[in-house]
Amino acid sequence: MQIISSKDNEQIKYIKKLKDKKFRDQTNEYLVEGMKLVKEALEEEQTIKMIVICEDCENDKTMDQSLLYEIAKYNCIYVTKKLFDSITDVVNPQGVLAVVEKGDQIDKIDYTEEFILALDGIQDPGNLGTILRTADSANLKQIILSNDCADPYSPKVVRSTMGAIFRMNIITTNDLAKTLQMIKKHKFTLVATSLETNKSVYDIKYRKKVVVIGNEAKGVSKQILELADEKVKIPMLGKTESLNASVAAGIVIYEYVKEKIYH
Repeated sequence: MQIISSKDNEQIKYIKKLKDKKFRDQTNEYLVEGMKLVKEALEEEQTIKMIVICEDCENDKTMDQSLLYEIAKYNCIYVTKKLFDSITDVVNPQGVLAVVEKGDQIDKIDYTEEFILALDGIQDPGNLGTILRTADSANLKQIILSNDCADPYSPKVVRSTMGAIFRMNIITTNDLAKTLQMIKKHKFTLVATSLETNKSVYDIKYRKKVVVIGNEAKGVSKQILELADEKVKIPMLGKTESLNASVAAGIVIYEYVKEKIYH
């Protein structure tokens, strides 16, 4: 078994370049790190191009042996701990990462879904990853992102999704307003979250709705608000005027879940 120790190795340089969005877009690949996420990638039958294993981590028996058995079926490279530490983004790495293909990147919206979530300028990777994870928990199969959202395939977002990214059709649009107008033509009602309304998230039904969650600081853009059929806000009983974007998205998503279960 050959163990790579040089940072000048071509495969290592390739992996490091995948930390850059432009290179991820060019190659249609991204990085998945940690035992849980790599295991989920295997279980969800993702196209895995390469798996990197830290030699020291394997030798000290900290890794799940059944996972190592599965990993061995793929194109694996082994590296020294020092080299692995130079390519990881994690403070306490588990010694395994994978290069995964993004998939078909199907931009076609599924209009048979009852509820569609759209994100307008979500900037924080942790927020985006948490929203994807929450959407997956509600069995939503697609999500629409404006092109100024954080990159859903950045390492921090991927970690925050806890595997949800493998099950979600992520549709990034260059013109969110145009995409929402197209969705409205398929008999969806456009709902935007806004502080400038008296209507609550508890006052509406969520079947055949496309709901827009806005930027952490600015909220939903003016252009999208003007397109909205309905505007809703989350009632506040305390002095706080607005919630974290991922929390707001979670509340709206679970209003849909409640309606689906109890009505």
